[in-house]
Amino acid sequence: MTSPFDPLRDQLLGAAESLADGPAALPEILAGIVDDVDHALREPLEIFPVCHHSPASALAMLRRLREKQPKVVYLELCEDLQPLLTELRNCRLPVALQAFASELDGFPAESAPLSVIAPITEASAEYQAISYALDTPGVELVLVDRSTDHVFQWQPDVSSPAGTPEPEDDLHGDAVGVEIGDLRPRFAELEEHLLHHGRVRHWSEWWDQYVEQPLAGADHETYRQVMVLVGSLFRRLAPHDTKRYAGDEDRERYMWTRIREHLARSGADPADCLYICGAFHAASRVPEAGSAPGTPDFTITPRTGTTWLYGLIPSSHSAIEAQFGLAPGSVSIAAATWQKQLQKLRLTPFRLEGQKGARKARKALPLPAAASGPVVDHLTGYMAGPPVLDGLDEEELRGWCVDIVRLARRNGYLASTADAIAVFETSVLLAGMRGRVRPTPYDFQDAAVTCIEKDTVPGRRDVRRLCEILLGGDRIGQVGYEALPPLARDVYDRLAPLGLDLEQRSIQRALLDLAARPELTACSQLLWMLRYLLPDQAVRPIMGSRKLGEKHIQESWDLDLGRNQRAVIELGYEGVTVEQVLEQRLRRDAWDPKATAATALKAVENSLLFLQSPRLTDELGARAIELLAAERTVDGAPDVLRRIRRLLAHYRATTPVLPAWCGRFVTEGYAHYCTLLPTAFVEEETGVRQVGAMLGFLFSMESLALSLGCDRTQLEIAVRQSHPESPAKIALLWAALHQLGALPLADLRERVGELLGNPLVVPSFPQYVSGFVQALEPVPRLAPFVVETLSQAFARLPDPVLLPWLPNLITTLKQQAAELVPVLTREAGRTFPGTLAALDSWTAPWNAPARSRPSAGPAGPGGPSGPAAAAVALLAANPASADAVAALLGCEGEWTPLAVASGGEATVLLTAFPASAEAVAELIGT
Repeated sequence: MTSPFDPLRDQLLGAAESLADGPAALPEILAGIVDDVDHALREPLEIFPVCHHSPASALAMLRRLREKQPKVVYLELCEDLQPLLTELRNCRLPVALQAFASELDGFPAESAPLSVIAPITEASAEYQAISYALDTPGVELVLVDRSTDHVFQWQPDVSSPAGTPEPEDDLHGDAVGVEIGDLRPRFAELEEHLLHHGRVRHWSEWWDQYVEQPLAGADHETYRQVMVLVGSLFRRLAPHDTKRYAGDEDRERYMWTRIREHLARSGADPADCLYICGAFHAASRVPEAGSAPGTPDFTITPRTGTTWLYGLIPSSHSAIEAQFGLAPGSVSIAAATWQKQLQKLRLTPFRLEGQKGARKARKALPLPAAASGPVVDHLTGYMAGPPVLDGLDEEELRGWCVDIVRLARRNGYLASTADAIAVFETSVLLAGMRGRVRPTPYDFQDAAVTCIEKDTVPGRRDVRRLCEILLGGDRIGQVGYEALPPLARDVYDRLAPLGLDLEQRSIQRALLDLAARPELTACSQLLWMLRYLLPDQAVRPIMGSRKLGEKHIQESWDLDLGRNQRAVIELGYEGVTVEQVLEQRLRRDAWDPKATAATALKAVENSLLFLQSPRLTDELGARAIELLAAERTVDGAPDVLRRIRRLLAHYRATTPVLPAWCGRFVTEGYAHYCTLLPTAFVEEETGVRQVGAMLGFLFSMESLALSLGCDRTQLEIAVRQSHPESPAKIALLWAALHQLGALPLADLRERVGELLGNPLVVPSFPQYVSGFVQALEPVPRLAPFVVETLSQAFARLPDPVLLPWLPNLITTLKQQAAELVPVLTREAGRTFPGTLAALDSWTAPWNAPARSRPSAGPAGPGGPSGPAAAAVALLAANPASADAVAALLGCEGEWTPLAVASGGEATVLLTAFPASAEAVAELIGT
C-alpha cells in the first residue's frame, strides 16, 4: 500500500546509508518515525498531539476546534477529575485539579496522604478544549486517562511520590503532577546534544526556539505531522526497559480502551470526534491502540477501597515550572507569547462563561469546514526549508529594555538610559551569536543580567527575576468562592464580620476589640484554630495570645488567606468544619505510634484552648495515662512536668474538683517515676535535666498523690536506692535527701565545704553547681543555698584555680540549666545589696554571727516570763491576726483579759513548748 510519505522515507534512508559508519539503528529509527506519522494520520479518529503548556499547541487547538467543531472530545486527563471541570468557571487561572486521599485502603498506610494535581493554564490546549466542550451545546467532553487511584497503583514506590516538591513555592507541595503532553527527551545524550548545538541552556529554551516559534503560524496538517514526528523520535530514543516506559504504554492501552467503550456506548461517529493527547502517546504502536472494532481491549484493574476527595487548588507559573522541571520563567514567557500571537493572528480564545476575564456573550461559531481530503506530505517541505521566523521587532525589544531599567531602579539598582541601550544592543548581539534573527526573551534576560546586575543584588529580586515579572510575572490563580469546599466557604462566612476581603493576595490587618464588639469573639476563636491548623504565615497574631487562664479584650492579626488558599482548601478534605478537623488532628497526634505522654498532654491542652469538649479532653487524658505507663525512658519528663503543672493550675482555678483523669495521671506518674528513679540516676543516657524533672514531679505532686492513696515510703526507698556517680546527679541526690529530711542544711553545707577543700574535686565543681541549679526545680527553697555555694567558691578558690574554672562553670550552666539560671539570678539579687556603698558594710547571711537567744525563765506567779510572756503580750495587743486564723480554721472563742490569760492554758502551753515562742520572737526581732 502506497503512502504519501514514501518519498520522505526513501530520502531519510538514503541519508542513513551515506552515514555508513554511524549507528546501526539509525535507518530503523529514521524509517520508523515516518511510519509512525503515517500510522497516526491513517487513524479514523483524529489524533491531536499536544505539548504541555505550549502556546503553539493552544493556537493550533483553537484553530482546529473552530474548523472541525467535533461533537465528542476525548482528553488525556484522569477520568475521575471530570466533575471538577465545570468549577473552572469560578476560578482565575492558573489553577490545578486535585485528587486527595488521607485514609487509605489498598495502599501502605505510611504513604498517606496521597495527592494528584493537574495544572490548567489559559495558554494550554487542554483548557481551550475544555472551554469549547463545556460551552458549546451538543458537545461531549470525555476524560479517558487512568484514574488517580490507578496513578498510584502503577507507581513503583507509593511512599515516595514522583512529584518533585518545589523549594520555594508550595502551591503543589509533594503532589504527583499529571503531565499532558510531556515532550522532554528521556535520552540524556540527545538532550545534551540538542542544547549544545542549539546554543541554549535549558530544554524549555530549545523547544521555544526550534518548535514553538516555527509552528506558531503553521497550518493544521503541518503542525500535526511535525508534532507526531517529534513525539515518535523521542519515543524511539527513550529507554524501553524502564518502568516509566511500560507505564506509558499501559496508559495508551487504557485510553484507547475507554475511547472504544464510549464509541460503542454512544454510537458516535469517529469522524466527528477528536482525541487530544501528548505527542509521545500520539505515536503509539501498541496493539490496543485504534478505534476500529475488534481491536483488543486492555484489562483495567479495579480501584482500591481508598476514598478520594476532589477539589481545585490555586496554582502559579513558578509552581508549574518546579513541578515539571521547566526553566524558571518559561511558563510566564509562554503566557506572554500566547497573548502576542492572539493579537497578531486576531484570534479569540475560548473562555468559560462566567470566568473572570471572559466575554459576557460569545460569538456563534461559523459553520464547520469541509472534511479534509487525502493525507498530503507536509513534512518534506517543512524540514527541507529554514523555519519562517519573525524578524527583529525593535519596538517590542525597546519597550522591554526601557521597562527593565525602570523595574531595576525601583528595586535598588543604579540603572540608567545607557543601560537600556546596552541591553538592547547586547540582546541583538547574543541573538546573532546564537544564530537567531529575532532576540528571544531568553536572550533579553541574559543581556539584562550582563548589563544591569553587575556584582551585587541590592534588593530581594535579582535581574533575572525582574525579567520574569516584566514578561508576564508569576501569575497565581485563585479558586472562586462557589468552587470552594464547604469548610473553606464556612471559614470565609464566619470571618465575614471582620469586614475584610480575604480573597485579596495581600496581608490584611484585623483589629478585634472584644470588649466593645463581643460578637467578634467567635472570629477570634476561629482564628486561633486556624493558627493551629494552617502554616504560620497564613494567620499570624500580632497582639494577643491563647494560653490557659488568659483572656484578652483586644487582639490584632495579620491575615494572608488569599496566598494560602490551598492550605484552607485542603482542610476541607479532612472534614466539614474546622472543629471537626481540629479534633481529628488532636486524636491523630495522641494515637500516633510515636506519641509520648507529653504529646498527649499537649493535645489535652489544645483541646481545652480551642474546643471546650470535656469528652474529648477526658479521652486524650486517658491516652496520656496509657502512654506514660508504657514509657521506659524519662526523656520527656521535663515536658510532662511543665504541662501537667499548667493543667492542674487551670483546673484548680476553674473547676471545683479535678477531673478523674488528672488524679489517675498523678498517681500513675508518682509510681512510674519512683520506679524509674534509681535507674535514671545511674544511666549515662539520662540527663541531669530529666532527673531533676522527675524529682520535680515527685515532690511538687507529692501532697496530691498522697491524698489520692500513694505511699511516701515508695519515694523514700527510691531515693535511698539511687547511687549516682556523676557530680551533677550526686548534687541532685543530696537535694532530694534534704527535701526528704534525711540531710539537714548544716550537713549539706559541710559536704560542699569538703568539695571546695579537695583540690582533686575542684575542677568538677561546676558539675555539682549545675546539679544544685537543676535541684531548684524540685526543691525551690534551696535557692539561697545555691547562691551561698557559688559565693563560697568565689571567696575560697584562688585566682589560678578560679579563672580557668569560671568558663567551664558558665558553659555548664548554659548547657544544662539555662532555664533555671534566672531563678538563681533573682535570688542573688535579693541576697546581695543593691548599691556599692552598702556593699562595704554588708555581711553575708552565712557569715553573720549567730543571734543569742534569751532563755525562757521560770513562770512567775503572774505568768510566763521571757519569750513566752512576749508572745502572749503580742497576741493580746494584735487580736486581728488570731481572729483571722480562728475564722479560717472554723474555731470560735472569746478573748479574756491578759491578767486572766497569763495564768491560763495558753500560759501553760507556751511554757511547756518554748521553742515556738522563741522562733516567733526571733522572727519579729524582739
